[in-house]
Amino acid sequence: MRTLPDAFIPELPGHYSGKVRENYDLADGRRIIIATDRLSAFDTILTSIPYKGEILTQTARYWFEETADICPNHVLEYPDPNVVVGTRLDILPVEIVVRGYLAGTTSTSILTRYKRGDRDMYGIRLPDGLRDNEKLAEPIITPTSKAAHGGHDEPLSKAEILEQGLLTQAQWDTVSDYALRLFARGQQRAAERGLILADTKYEFGTDKDGTIILADEIHTPDSSRYWIASSYGQALASGSRPESFDKDFIRSWVSARCDPYKDPIPEIPDEIVEQASRVYAQAYEAITGKEFSPDLSGDSVLDRIRTNLRRYF
Repeated sequence: MRTLPDAFIPELPGHYSGKVRENYDLADGRRIIIATDRLSAFDTILTSIPYKGEILTQTARYWFEETADICPNHVLEYPDPNVVVGTRLDILPVEIVVRGYLAGTTSTSILTRYKRGDRDMYGIRLPDGLRDNEKLAEPIITPTSKAAHGGHDEPLSKAEILEQGLLTQAQWDTVSDYALRLFARGQQRAAERGLILADTKYEFGTDKDGTIILADEIHTPDSSRYWIASSYGQALASGSRPESFDKDFIRSWVSARCDPYKDPIPEIPDEIVEQASRVYAQAYEAITGKEFSPDLSGDSVLDRIRTNLRRYF
């Protein structure tokens, strides 16, 4: 199985690396974004998952097209299955996380904090007596700061965002409205396919005119938590974790073997990596209703991408 752990192309200008994407800023205001197969969790890179970058790009493409009537997005074209060319934006310094269920495994998740006894978080008061993975009365926004690479995202409330000048009131009103409407559309479409969209995160930026635009990705297995609807009720009743397509699969394997925020991450076996690749493919098919068939042209994934991007050199 082919992987793309890195996508550095020296002929392209303005290169910088994100957690899982390589970015290139062109002189005309466009940005080339290449999704690698790197898997990021616990604020680090765990491993590379075959075809993950292609699956994420194509899943996001599906959702960008499904939500174009709600808010503008950065997409201009898709020259390769792993690549999107978009409008270069000034990314807002807050990640907008929307949660419909009491779920999560990270230190900033509402379930982790709730089980520690926290009831007031992100400027929101949660009631006593909620069960693990229970549906909330209504979706809530739990924003976080955007940490530098290797740092930790920090929880924020609306009041803190405004007090610190991270967003203006008008910007907050726009992104929160967009986020809740995008999440509602995501939950609706997911339900039609027998899935539950439990939570997700959005990134927004502004263009040269100050217009707020949806950036990065949307409703992918990396940015979202999906559960299988048919087995959710039984899982909730028994106190077990709902069936999922998201990073919890590998998160759980790692967490069982170390404290991922303090200890070295153990090497993840090939069979676990291959199983994760199958999970990503299954997620794509369940979410979009389309069969996943990886593009195997070229001597390697990077070779194919270089060929498809040659006109930008």
